[in-house]
Amino acid sequence: MPTTKTAAFAKPGGKPELESGLAFTPKFDADGFIPAIVTDAISGEVLMFAFMNTEALALTIETGIAHFWSRSRGKLWKKGAESGNMLNVVEMRTDCDQDVVWVRVSVDGDGHACHTGRRSCFYRVLPVKEGEATDAHLAFAPDADD
Repeated sequence: MPTTKTAAFAKPGGKPELESGLAFTPKFDADGFIPAIVTDAISGEVLMFAFMNTEALALTIETGIAHFWSRSRGKLWKKGAESGNMLNVVEMRTDCDQDVVWVRVSVDGDGHACHTGRRSCFYRVLPVKEGEATDAHLAFAPDADD
């Protein structure tokens, strides 16, 4: 598992404990990652998606600043350390299986969570028409804010 610091989380228990217990027992995948969905704490807008390893998850909880594991760079990534657009954690939740985390944040700096300078990494609209899936539907359409 990619990590430079040992962070300890309890191992997931049985289904009743996992789904209804009070203990946070994150379920990391075979590569040692847990997906993290990041949203704006006020608007609910999805800002980004990234992965955390044990160190990133522990640092996020300890510091209140979102940390991730950069798979492309192979290292810990403190979001906003270079741009100034730090992600301040307002609340964290986990799902029923404890295999994903939801991080609600306020964004420092200019308020951009995407490295492209956009507010959100999810700035492309994919047209979807019920009952039809054609190659034409795969073309990206910019949203009204671009």
